[in-house]
Amino acid sequence: MMRAWIPPILFTLSGSAVAAELIRQGNPWGAAAVLVVFALPAGVNSPLIFPKSVGAAEAQRRSAADGRPVVFWRPGCTYCIRLRMRLGRNARRLHWVDIWRDPEGAAVVRAANEGNETVPTVVVAGRPHVNPDPAWVRAQLSSSA
Repeated sequence: MMRAWIPPILFTLSGSAVAAELIRQGNPWGAAAVLVVFALPAGVNSPLIFPKSVGAAEAQRRSAADGRPVVFWRPGCTYCIRLRMRLGRNARRLHWVDIWRDPEGAAVVRAANEGNETVPTVVVAGRPHVNPDPAWVRAQLSSSA
């Protein structure tokens, strides 16, 4: 679980160090700007912007029941962030599996990607799709409703 927080913590610590140096030099406005610049990627890379993850088995069970896609992702992945942002509110209707928190989910992704943990991997009706276009995922979500 801690592994997911490493990128945001590093962004926060780095920004704080640079801001502290700017404050020491007498530039509080520059320090504030640096904190904002480092806080944005920290927030985007944190697990907080993604809907609550479930285990792979639970996600697959839910998907079988309601027909909604399952998204396998990991924190810090720019393609996962792009998918999440482009889906907007619709992202909450998908079943999200964090492969860093769920070894079974990581195994599903490796099986679909020739041993690689390539994310996002979206599973629709049992078929994996690697890094699909967000518009296509939105269409799959519409057709399952």
